[in-house]
Amino acid sequence: MFSFITQNWRGRPLVSHETIINLIGSTTTTTGLRIQARLNPRSYPTGVKVSQKELAEVNLKPAAFQGKWNYSVLPSRH
Repeated sequence: MFSFITQNWRGRPLVSHETIINLIGSTTTTTGLRIQARLNPRSYPTGVKVSQKELAEVNLKPAAFQGKWNYSVLPSRH
């Protein structure tokens, strides 16, 4: 979907969160897929370190094409 979103806001100044949310939310594909977007106003800590063990526990499913770049993040295996 990212390619459709970036095509939709191409050449438009991203001057506020509202502008970005509206541009994302007005994105559709040629097959009619629509995107819903809303702003999450919460703040999150920066600089959080993820260990190699934690990263290895993320359940990734590589796609058939370019699996190192294209993958799905699946629910935890636990």
